[in-house]
Amino acid sequence: MKRLRQAILVSCLSLILGANSTAEEALMIDNFEAQPELRWRYFSDQVMGGVSQGKVNFATEQGEQFAHLTGEVSTANNGGFIQVRREIAKASIESAAGVYLRVRGNGEPYYLHLRTSGTLLPWQYYQASFQTTQQWQTIKVPLSAFARSSSWISKSVKPRSLSSIAIVAFGREHSADIEIAQIGFY
Repeated sequence: MKRLRQAILVSCLSLILGANSTAEEALMIDNFEAQPELRWRYFSDQVMGGVSQGKVNFATEQGEQFAHLTGEVSTANNGGFIQVRREIAKASIESAAGVYLRVRGNGEPYYLHLRTSGTLLPWQYYQASFQTTQQWQTIKVPLSAFARSSSWISKSVKPRSLSSIAIVAFGREHSADIEIAQIGFY
């Protein structure tokens, strides 16, 4: 019975995601369709006195929808980030091995931040970097590549405890310009 349910789920996900996607990519996915502004929120270091400025827009180009994060990251006043973040339903990701995203940008490095039920303070998260190019690319980042921001949290990310995911321009003075067409767990 369990195998039958799994087969049905895989079939349904294949129809939803298209024939080129695999069921393992379907642990959580957002392709920025159907009102992404209700799922994704913009944050900056201004919440803690920083002066970085930016915004997120949701756009469509040649039929592909995406989030477009732009702005100026400043380290003044102990700041240094802008981000777009999405909450994850509690215990909805149980067996993820990593994060994948389809992105393009201005050639700068960016970061993925994961928060869990154990990251209670604002400066607690798990972080992994990735490099952008001006061409669309799919990037896979294993959960083992995420480093904790504090020794007060677990050494590794536990998929079942994930509570949010964010794309972040972080840590140095620079202009941010990144587009995200798809993000999920594999």
